[in-house]
Order: sequence, then C-alpha cells, then structure tokens
Amino acid sequence: MEMSVGQVAKRAGINVSALHFYEQKGLIHSWRNQGNQRRYHRSILRRIAVIKAAQEVGLSLDDIRDYFDLLPKHRAPSREQWDQMAAGWKELLAHKIRQMEALKDDLEGCIGCGCLSMDSCALYNPKDIRAKSYQGETRLTNPEEWGQPL
Repeated sequence: MEMSVGQVAKRAGINVSALHFYEQKGLIHSWRNQGNQRRYHRSILRRIAVIKAAQEVGLSLDDIRDYFDLLPKHRAPSREQWDQMAAGWKELLAHKIRQMEALKDDLEGCIGCGCLSMDSCALYNPKDIRAKSYQGETRLTNPEEWGQPL
C-alpha cells in the first residue's frame, strides 16, 4: 500500500518537512507517481518510529543511516535484518555509554582543578599527554614546563 507525504506525516506524528529532511539524509525513500507526487510504502512508518526511538537514545542521524543503508528501501525489513541492525546499535550504544562514563569521571576530576588551560584540559583536549600526567595546581605553578601561557 502506498501513502502520500501528508498521510505518512499524520500517521507518524511528524511534520512534512521532517519527512523531506529524512529523505534528504538518506534515511527514508520515496518514489514519484504520475502526478510527480511523493509516495511511500506503508513500511516507512516503522522506519520513522525506529528513527525517532534511535534519536531518543542518543544515536545520530548518520549512525542511523549507516545501518539503514543495509536494509531494503521500499519494503519492510525481515526480522533478521532488524535484529542485525539492533545488534550493531547495541554495540554502538555500549561504546557511547563508555565514552559518557569516561566523560563523567573526567568531569568529576576537573571540579576545582583550576588549570584554566583549554589546551591541556582532559575534557577539551583528551589526547593531550600532559592532561593525563599533570593535574590541578601543577599546571598553574609550572606553565613554562609544558609551553602553555596562562
């Protein structure tokens, strides 16, 4: 069953502009009828629901598209295809959770740090070796040692 852009927007609870945006980003696909109007397969409603749910848990549209590219465009994916996508997203979310935990730990360590240096901050500049070896007042008392002006 094919649906118009208005029907999809109403059923999915989103604006027509969101449908156009999702299509521009390659998340959903339509075709044109003889009157040059967009048409969508009914299965698009499930894709949109998954997009909205994935965004709620912190996945970016690029993350979503990367996995949607593996699914069929104009029909509902099989259960196995959905499961495969979900497994990939679980790994991605676990990685993001680990990153957030590390950020939380670094943030707690920065409270009262007083370094005042964005170049050597463990949060702002996490790859800086000195951000790991120097903490707190050490940065303020010896700024010449690591070449950072106050």
